[in-house]
Amino acid sequence: MELREYLGVIRKQWMILVLCATLTVAIAAIMVLRTTPTYASKATLFVTVTPTDDSVVSAYQGSLFSQQRARSYADLVRGEAITRGVIEELGLSMSPATLGSKISARVLPETVLLEITVTDTDPARAQQLTSAVSAQFATFVKDLERPNAQSASPIKATVIDAPTLSTTPVTPQPSRTLTLGLLAGLVLGVAIAILREVLDTSVKTAEALTARTGAPNLGVISHDAEAQANPLVVHLEPRSPRAEAFRQLRTNLQFIDVDRHPKRIVITSSVPSEGKTTTTCNLGLTLAQAGQRVVLVEGDIRRPKLAEYLGVESAVGLTSVLIGRIAPEDALQPWGDIPLDILASGPLPPNPSELLQSRAMELLLRELERRADVILIDAPPLLPVTDAALLARMSDGAVIVVRHGKTSTDQIETAVGNLTKVDARLLGTVLNMAPAKGPDAMTYGYGYGYTPEGGRRRSTSRDGVGVRAGAPTR
Repeated sequence: MELREYLGVIRKQWMILVLCATLTVAIAAIMVLRTTPTYASKATLFVTVTPTDDSVVSAYQGSLFSQQRARSYADLVRGEAITRGVIEELGLSMSPATLGSKISARVLPETVLLEITVTDTDPARAQQLTSAVSAQFATFVKDLERPNAQSASPIKATVIDAPTLSTTPVTPQPSRTLTLGLLAGLVLGVAIAILREVLDTSVKTAEALTARTGAPNLGVISHDAEAQANPLVVHLEPRSPRAEAFRQLRTNLQFIDVDRHPKRIVITSSVPSEGKTTTTCNLGLTLAQAGQRVVLVEGDIRRPKLAEYLGVESAVGLTSVLIGRIAPEDALQPWGDIPLDILASGPLPPNPSELLQSRAMELLLRELERRADVILIDAPPLLPVTDAALLARMSDGAVIVVRHGKTSTDQIETAVGNLTKVDARLLGTVLNMAPAKGPDAMTYGYGYGYTPEGGRRRSTSRDGVGVRAGAPTR
């Protein structure tokens, strides 16, 4: 991934960053509130060596010796010899180990200065402990370096900075802790966002879809939250950007093969709920509005939706014709004042696959070819059942509708494989339900769209089924 792609991921997943940052800052705030304030008191000791003569060399050697000794003393300050003496001197009720955990010491670089720090929940007690530790340590150094009881110690530790009384706790530090919590949350959020993007196998771009299928992408249809209730956007809002996208799909479909223009076209998908029926309806409307004679066939005789969306009767239709109960011309239902006929599903059969691959189905398609310029067949999804593959083999090709951000690459490849197994032609794909806003937006507005006066309207057919405004009841 390039830097631009990383920034795009962060922009898309900004909610994750906000949640992670909020969570870590909240945790940091709880830690600050639950942490008992600790104060630190410091004292500085000067370690010197008594030179054997007054020469400059002897003074220099003594300084080096003092630095070496100071580094060694830093590890002895917390020793039991010092801590036990402090406990006895102050009458403390704690163990030497407990007191040692409160003490730290360090040698200032390139000096003979030893800095002793003692922490405690009480600032006055921290100062008292620091004073006692410094005094005990000075005595300890003198006794440690004395050659014998009668000799003087050549090394001396002198307190040059008295223990301080701190009024500001060293822990917790709210600003520092909260800042670190915020940074940790942002880092965690970025990591989760990138991980989600890497693990996400769904298709989000037309380029990725073309790369997976090897077929052209014929259109990108934006998402509409009201599409389920009002699917006929080409009829209800003819100048909206979404209706324009369906017209673009119509144009691209007509230029797939100018020498062998496909007439029988199957509209299908990989899995349910990808918008294939809505795409079929709106594509049929745009083709008919362009003057072509169109027949929409309800090829999904398991869960038909075409008749419901178009507001026509579904009791008589495809299955009625296939079993010879009615003639094709009697089963077709005209729609509006455009050259569009609907062949609904008819009664749902117990053997859909057998009916769809029958000789009667082939004869019906031939009959419809004589009546129409284009036949659009709304077929079931390719993965759950074989109906769509069977219909695609009997047609000039199939168009697969893919749902943006939901359909996985594995599902798409399997669906294309199902078509290949029956020697069916994949005409192209449609990327449906693409976001119209935000960082993933793939559609464009031109400023000319409008909603007809009064907004979207609904009416009710004679049998109580909701019909979209303008659709005939028969």
